[in-house]
Amino acid sequence: MLTTNVWRAFASFCEAEGLPAERVRELFRSDPEALGLLRGLERGEIDPAEFEPAFGALLGVGDPEGLTERLFAGLAPDEEMIGAVRAAREAGMRAGLISNSWGLGIYDRAPMDAFDEVVISGEVGLHKPEPGIYLLACERLGIAPAEGVFVDDLRENCEGAEAVGLAAILHRDTRETLARLEEVLGIRLTSH
Repeated sequence: MLTTNVWRAFASFCEAEGLPAERVRELFRSDPEALGLLRGLERGEIDPAEFEPAFGALLGVGDPEGLTERLFAGLAPDEEMIGAVRAAREAGMRAGLISNSWGLGIYDRAPMDAFDEVVISGEVGLHKPEPGIYLLACERLGIAPAEGVFVDDLRENCEGAEAVGLAAILHRDTRETLARLEEVLGIRLTSH
């Protein structure tokens, strides 16, 4: 996880729009239409220009224009996690990014140069937690799944990674995640 908490960003968006703070999360968890829209967007089957008005209507926002950008406005880079990726690469490890896409524009501010390989769901037609996306990332990195460690803030994505043989760390707190990564990888990633 290379950014601050996405659910907090979504809650901030909801509060700014006058919606209940958990509205986005609830829609994705309980509304098959909302989840279908998200999965279509992630796989690149639905364009953001199609997603925004459809999802905006489900959310109950007045103006769907720029909805994706507004949803992610509260996200900021997690510099410690980005630094850890760079430290792992400096130690001779390969690093990959697997991301479920909300449209490629959100990657304009991402530190893509921190990774050896990048797998964006909308570009490959797969999304986390589908097994194929993890296997593709491992193939591109030139590793067997048993040699890799996957970090994500969603339990289902970690379970998907584990199902193909990757070790997985459920990210909830940067310091805890970094300590766990250092333990698993056997290298120092931070200056402590």
